[in-house]
Amino acid sequence: MSRLGLWRRLAAAWLVDRRQFRFASLARTCPICGYHGMFVHVGHPPRWAARCPGCGSRERHRLLHLWASQDGGDRLAGKRILHFAPEKIVMRQMRGNPLYETADLMQPGVTHRVDFCNVPLPDASYDVVMAHHVLEHIPDDGQAMREMFRLLKPGGIALLSVPINPTRHATHERDGVEGDAARWAHFGQHDHVRYYGMDFDDRLRAVGFVVEAFRLGPDDEVRYGLLRDEWITVAVKPSAHETAAFLARRSSGASDGDLGRFVANAPDVPPVPGDEIPR
Repeated sequence: MSRLGLWRRLAAAWLVDRRQFRFASLARTCPICGYHGMFVHVGHPPRWAARCPGCGSRERHRLLHLWASQDGGDRLAGKRILHFAPEKIVMRQMRGNPLYETADLMQPGVTHRVDFCNVPLPDASYDVVMAHHVLEHIPDDGQAMREMFRLLKPGGIALLSVPINPTRHATHERDGVEGDAARWAHFGQHDHVRYYGMDFDDRLRAVGFVVEAFRLGPDDEVRYGLLRDEWITVAVKPSAHETAAFLARRSSGASDGDLGRFVANAPDVPPVPGDEIPR
């Protein structure tokens, strides 16, 4: 971003909420654009030190970039990607990438104008599916998870983030919560239909995913302006041989759980060359 653009963003932040400029602010570093200095607020109510004024990234975008650039590489390079409800910052990063596609039912300018729960695209056609702060808006999130699983190739990855209450195991959702005020009170935003608990991973495992979490340590959370209670959920679709091993055990009555838990707890399943899950 140009110096003029940077100052425009800082000025806009001051006009919206000048209180954030009254106190000394710790300088943060954006791993996406390299900006080093004060981050500004975002959201209603505002989260201070959340947005990079250099590129506009929020906490989850910087965390995603840090996942992708681990060990100095690019884990998304050469991958066919489908991004649901794409954010502008990610679209700018992916501009010119012929393997990057976007999808949404309402958002203009996307590659595919589709319903997340009914995507008319072929099975096993993507290496990566991304959806950040989307599933909490969808009444049938289980169907959306099944669609992601179907769209991914064996060994493919879903990169997800949702608001999670880490102090509760069970997701809070109930019928009859209608109206903006009630949804704010129950779910934290007027257009959310649930507030996930730590059972979010269980929902993904029930569909068949193997689930991991990516987050950094406290010092890096401060350095990059990340949230203390947010992480990227990395949901991996098991490879073909792992799925076959699970189905064989289930047909013999030796396993009655879900595919995701079976793979996570079965390190003795032998890999097939060229069919390893990328971690």
